[in-house]
Amino acid sequence: MANFDPLAANIRNDTYLGFDFGNKKIGAAVGQITTGSASSLQTLRSPNQVPDWQAIAKLINEWQPVGLVVGVSRQADGTDNPITPRMLKFCRQLEGRFRLPVYQQDETLSTFEAKQLLFDETGLNATKLWAVQDQLAAQLILQSWLNDFTHRTI
Repeated sequence: MANFDPLAANIRNDTYLGFDFGNKKIGAAVGQITTGSASSLQTLRSPNQVPDWQAIAKLINEWQPVGLVVGVSRQADGTDNPITPRMLKFCRQLEGRFRLPVYQQDETLSTFEAKQLLFDETGLNATKLWAVQDQLAAQLILQSWLNDFTHRTI
């Protein structure tokens, strides 16, 4: 009889993917409730401002998440900014296509924070920053959601 590791079995059941939506690029990250941590995965291009649904499906098939977290930005006063409706549409499309719960997380300044972290820590130039900032922003969004989740369940 094979040994059963409940912790290892549980990791597959509490995996979430996080997304930083943008018109040209979408950052992706993965995280687990068990570890309480998120890691950046990759940046997906959005040709003609259309999400790369095939690449997103590949991530979902690979990681088998139980839910998806999408950063949604709003103005400081809580009203929508110009990209908010597109972010909300992306949330609806994710839920409809993949039949997974989609959680919205405030992402105010996540891309700015990602740029600052990358520049301060690594000194990357603007071209290299552009290539990876969205996946780090997705990681920050998902990490915030995981932190909030942990505080809600304690």
